[in-house]
Amino acid sequence: MTDREEAARGRMLDAAREQVLDAAQELFYSRGVQAVGMDAVRSASGVSLKRLYQLFPSKDALVLEFLRQRDARWRLRLADHVEAQPTPDERISAVFDWLHRWFSEPGYRGCAFVNAFGEMGAASPDVAAEALHHKKAFHDYLARLVAAAGRPAALAGQLALLAEGAMVTAAISGTSQPAHQARDAARLLMQAHPGTDLP
Repeated sequence: MTDREEAARGRMLDAAREQVLDAAQELFYSRGVQAVGMDAVRSASGVSLKRLYQLFPSKDALVLEFLRQRDARWRLRLADHVEAQPTPDERISAVFDWLHRWFSEPGYRGCAFVNAFGEMGAASPDVAAEALHHKKAFHDYLARLVAAAGRPAALAGQLALLAEGAMVTAAISGTSQPAHQARDAARLLMQAHPGTDLP
C-alpha cells in the first residue's frame, strides 16, 4: 500500500469512526445503553457491521468511547459558556445558567454518566471509573472557580451537589426550573461564604 493509499484509508476509518460515535451518542443517550444493540448502531451510522467491529471490537469498547467523547464535549461546552463571564462570582452563577440551557434542550434525559452507571456500573468497573472521572472533573472545575473567587474550598462540593441534584430533578420532572432553583441556592451559599472576588 502506498503512502497515499494508506492516508486515504486512514481518513476513511476516521470518518467511519465519527459516524459510529455520532450514532452511539444519539442512541445510547436517548434510549439507554442496555437497550441499544450493535446492529442498531450499525443501522443508524450506515457503517457495515464488519467495519463497526473493526473499529470497536465490543459493545463495551463503544460504550467507553461514547462516555469519553461525551465527557470532553460536555466539559468544553460548559467552559465555553462560563469563561465568557467577566467576574469570578458570575462564572460560578453561569454554571447553573448553562445547566438551564442544557436542561431546556429537546430530549434531555439527565446525566449520561449517572444513567450509564445505573445501567452498567455494578457489572462494569470501566463504566464506573468513567462516571467517577467525569464527576471528579466537574468538581475540580468548580473548585477552580471557587478558588478564583477567593471562597472556601468546601463550597465546591456544595455547588456540585446542587448541580447534580438539579440534573436528576430536571430529567425526572421534565422542566428546566431546577437549574434556576439550584442557582438561587448557590447564591445563598456564596453569601454565607464571602470571598475576595479576585480578578
